[in-house]
Amino acid sequence: MTDTDRTPAAAAGEKRPFDLGTGPGRVLVWFYGVFTVAAASRAIVEMILHFDKAPLPYALSAAAAAVYGFITYSLVRGGEKARRTALVCCAAELAGVLIVGTWTLVEPSAFSDATVWSSFGRDYLFIPVILPVTGMMWLRRARTA
Repeated sequence: MTDTDRTPAAAAGEKRPFDLGTGPGRVLVWFYGVFTVAAASRAIVEMILHFDKAPLPYALSAAAAAVYGFITYSLVRGGEKARRTALVCCAAELAGVLIVGTWTLVEPSAFSDATVWSSFGRDYLFIPVILPVTGMMWLRRARTA
């Protein structure tokens, strides 16, 4: 329990602005945390073992890991500023997934290996394209809560 949980407003049942609380917020943090580890692990292994084979896809996987990590941090941190930052990052993530996903379908020869966002995250059950949409919906709702 944090200090803000002990305030009279919290005791009276009022909602605090952008608190992870329970439910969707925690699930979102869990998914972003898992994807941070997965994308970072993938990028590190690919870059160490054979970066010269496909530098663009591996760099894009590292960028995805950084975005996931920053969103995870913002969600855990909480507060209105962090909520807005996470919302902007989710929008940027969605743009990245859509751009890279489209690029890999239109010009597959540009990618000698897959990225986390290739084919809209097909190798990850399309979670990379679903996650930012879900995140933006929750973050917008959290503002009004």
